[in-house]
Amino acid sequence: MSSKNEKQDIEDQEVETINEETSLEDDVLTVDEEGEPIDPMQALQNEVTELNDKLLRQHAEMDNLRKRTAREVVDARKFAVEKFTVALLDVVDNLERALDVEEGKEDALRDGVQRTLDSWHDMMGKFDVERIDAVGEQFDPHKHEALSQMPSDEPEGVVVNQHCAGYTLNGRLIRPARVLVSSGK
Repeated sequence: MSSKNEKQDIEDQEVETINEETSLEDDVLTVDEEGEPIDPMQALQNEVTELNDKLLRQHAEMDNLRKRTAREVVDARKFAVEKFTVALLDVVDNLERALDVEEGKEDALRDGVQRTLDSWHDMMGKFDVERIDAVGEQFDPHKHEALSQMPSDEPEGVVVNQHCAGYTLNGRLIRPARVLVSSGK
């Protein structure tokens, strides 16, 4: 039995030695920059505090980003047509000049109105607004609005007259061409 007790004592001493070494290693791992020992619980609390601070800052940053994006969306909606409006002002200026033409100079007035119309079409092209001229085309209910049918020499279903041109914006119909359609002879 003594041999068992001796064996047990030796094992106990080895365990104590291992525990002391582990304890020394723990002490080595928990020292600050100045070599002072740090309480592991305090170190964990400091880390939790630091992580909470980072988390709060991230939440604040995301909240600010959300608010800034919302403001930018509102501004984009408000001022989406700003460039278009500025381009329209040139057309208005041309119309005002046309009205300033003296009496008896109708040719100058007609020329001014034609230039205004040309500038209008140029400006609309810059904003991808395309005109739909339907006369001579087959009636298409996706692009045309039939006001009535009338007998003509054209085959049935062909557009023979246009009251108002249609327009597309970036390929999407924004106003159909208002037309008269042939009913045949």
